[in-house]
Amino acid sequence: MNERSNDDWQYQVRVRLSPPYAELARKDRSNPALSSLNRVLERHDAQLKCQFDAFADYVAEAEREGTEHYPLYRWTRETIENPEKKAKYLEAFALYVNGDEVYDKAIADALELDLQELAAHASDVIAEVRKFDTNPAHNPQPPSYDRSGA
Repeated sequence: MNERSNDDWQYQVRVRLSPPYAELARKDRSNPALSSLNRVLERHDAQLKCQFDAFADYVAEAEREGTEHYPLYRWTRETIENPEKKAKYLEAFALYVNGDEVYDKAIADALELDLQELAAHASDVIAEVRKFDTNPAHNPQPPSYDRSGA
């Protein structure tokens, strides 16, 4: 009776932008070079959130508030301090819709479709479009750490 259908999960669309566009999306979102992407985002009331910036914000908040209250602190800090992972996450963006980090499947499907269409015509901007769900079985879990040594 605890089984959930696919429609019960929430979803998030993520994009990987090519390096010059990723830098623009982080620093100058209104740049005309991003106009085609911005039109799609506006149509879906979606906003880009750079995953590296989100991780850095989490680490800063944890350090301000007390890391013992942030179970992913160590993993997140190690991730943003690793040069290869930093480069990867500087190009990765989660899409928030109506300010929400996750949203219904129909919203995610429509956004994903429009972004895939844009990527097909503007492959120099969008390198990849992916959709994720909140089902823990589909998502890798960060390593657990012995809290006594952290």
